[in-house]
Amino acid sequence: MTDAPGVSVVMPVLNEERHLAAAVNQILATDYPGPVEVVLGLGPSTDDTDAVAADLAADDPRIRLVENPSGRTSAALNAAIAAASHDIIVRVDGHALIPPDYLAIAVSTLDETGADNVGGIMGARGETTFERSVAAAMTSWFGVGGAAFHIGGQAGPALTVYLGCFRRSALERVGGFDESMVRAQDWELNHRIRETGGVVWFTPDLHVTYRPRDNVTALARQYWQYGRWRREVTRRHPETVSVRYLAAPATVVGIGTGVLLGIAGMATRRRRLAALGLSAPLIYAAGNLAASAWIGRNQPTEVRSRIPIALAAMHLAWGAGFIRGA
Repeated sequence: MTDAPGVSVVMPVLNEERHLAAAVNQILATDYPGPVEVVLGLGPSTDDTDAVAADLAADDPRIRLVENPSGRTSAALNAAIAAASHDIIVRVDGHALIPPDYLAIAVSTLDETGADNVGGIMGARGETTFERSVAAAMTSWFGVGGAAFHIGGQAGPALTVYLGCFRRSALERVGGFDESMVRAQDWELNHRIRETGGVVWFTPDLHVTYRPRDNVTALARQYWQYGRWRREVTRRHPETVSVRYLAAPATVVGIGTGVLLGIAGMATRRRRLAALGLSAPLIYAAGNLAASAWIGRNQPTEVRSRIPIALAAMHLAWGAGFIRGA
């Protein structure tokens, strides 16, 4: 790749004081042989993210800053793409760490496959005990389903991928990210790429380290938003509905209905009704605990004991958000 094309790495940034410097420095440490720039789309952070970004840009002319007053990820990405200099656009998030060969593999795969977007695995890896439990949940079938970008799989065309290495021409063809989408904007963009004849390509050779949320409240809030905006995707594109997307909301409905029936049965002393109703949350709890034991079989006790909490927060928040809708 002696004549490697230039790459613009775009990064939406909001309240990433803790991880931003490591994420940016990892990009700049790449072994990619072509020119590389990093464009940060800065939202209205409430921590010291802007100061960290300013220091990074002052130390390296390859780092550029653009403002994103709305704070929305899709708006940050569009602003960064508009300011980018190169025709290959690579998205990296402020809490993601790419390996040194990530850009080289992404660009060569883009060239070899003729795809419009190439992406790989969202390799969740925690630092604290709770983050490690979330990472275990996020890389399991029971936690997030069978999407290859979560749990791995064979290289080939995919519905969506994590982050992405795009041809600018493909982004221009579909009009960029939809700024009305607060979450799931990457899935919705990849859907439009595929609808217009493009190919979205998954390869397990691309592996990005992702830092999960560090407490249960933040995790539940994240998955609540995921569920709400996945509902919006299905509203706009009904043909994308699948059983996997309906599993979490069905679980929420089943547990909620069961608890109400159980309470009604106990209040009226109808034992069969109470037992029938309470069987729903008990069945979920049993399945959660069994899956957690398998998922955490190689984890230390303190991590393994928190996996059921992480799974429940992810499932119930996502399902409730889907029912609520955007």
